[in-house]
Amino acid sequence: MRTAARPLRWLRRHLVVIAGLGTLAYLLLPNVIVTVFSFNKPAGRFNYEWREFSTDAWTHPCDVAGLCGSLSLSLWIALWATLGATVLGTLAAFALARHRFRGRGGVSGLVFLPMAMPEVVMAASMATLFLNTGVAFGFWTILIAHITFCLSFVVTAVKARVASMDPRLEQAAQDLYATPLQTFLRVTLPIAAPGIAAGALLSFALSFDDFVITNFNAGSTVTFPMYVWGAAQRGTPVQINVVGTAMFAVAVLCVLAGQLAGRRKNRRRGSRRS
Repeated sequence: MRTAARPLRWLRRHLVVIAGLGTLAYLLLPNVIVTVFSFNKPAGRFNYEWREFSTDAWTHPCDVAGLCGSLSLSLWIALWATLGATVLGTLAAFALARHRFRGRGGVSGLVFLPMAMPEVVMAASMATLFLNTGVAFGFWTILIAHITFCLSFVVTAVKARVASMDPRLEQAAQDLYATPLQTFLRVTLPIAAPGIAAGALLSFALSFDDFVITNFNAGSTVTFPMYVWGAAQRGTPVQINVVGTAMFAVAVLCVLAGQLAGRRKNRRRGSRRS
């Protein structure tokens, strides 16, 4: 009986770890498949069956017409959308977290509305706005639409960080004769920086990956998600898997770099205290 109970005890102790590893494997399985098929040499138009190992797609990623152009366009839109949403979202978050004014609840509801609204509804609303105002669809309509829906995520991340700040730190800086600008740059901004960085990274990922809102407001402009959708109708080139693998590798490296930087800061703080 004791030998039979040992596996159950071990399973109870490690159940959370097993569930976490299983969930992680389930989430990473599509990325593993994309990575494997980026080294495939398909015989037909579609890259759905494994044929032969090849590195041709990695050595010539721009051989497919329009792929690199749509990729660079998506990167530029994501960068500008991240910049615009981060600046506007940070200002809005500080205003909502630090100040009391009339209509504050309504403004908060309007800011968070794009997060709760179905994406297709927001896409159609933005397209209707541009049509009624006579704005030509293209790069700028995509950028404005991306900033609009990324703004809510930045406000959420930064507002949560600002709300958790200890106001006594800023008061201590003012007691030490720091000006309001010095207090903001040396105390407030460093504390709020993790929330700002989280909102910026989330905005970049959402903007680069968006298809629904972009499809409604792009006109004849083709971003990378739209290119992938169009390519899936007539044939999927291996280079698409190469781009997906490269983006996933960059994201993993950024996360690892952030973890290493955080550990170094904690070690320095521990050494200073000791």
